[in-house]
Amino acid sequence: MIESLYERIYDVVRQVPKGSVATYGSVARAVGMPRGARQVGYAMAALGRGAPRHDVPWHRIVNAKGESSIGEEQIERLRAEGVAFGSDGRIDLRVYGWDGIDDGGFGQEGLFG
Repeated sequence: MIESLYERIYDVVRQVPKGSVATYGSVARAVGMPRGARQVGYAMAALGRGAPRHDVPWHRIVNAKGESSIGEEQIERLRAEGVAFGSDGRIDLRVYGWDGIDDGGFGQEGLFG
């Protein structure tokens, strides 16, 4: 069951385009778990255990404040994709936040609604 949930999470994460980010909570809402941000975090962490998945752009998922929860490698990868960090170390989610294409099934309020 967890594996199928993680695959659903990874399917959403794969849709986040280069140069954009989504939050753990927005991914959770996209897979039908409005309070599942922590579970998304577990799914992202599982990518580094044993069998890395290079097809899942884990670095594009940030916390609700627009901050890296992982550290320098994530920040470097995002900067390389053109994502800017403010002087406070945060990403402006209004600028770089991905809300899905054609609402992506996320409803009128989008992924961040």
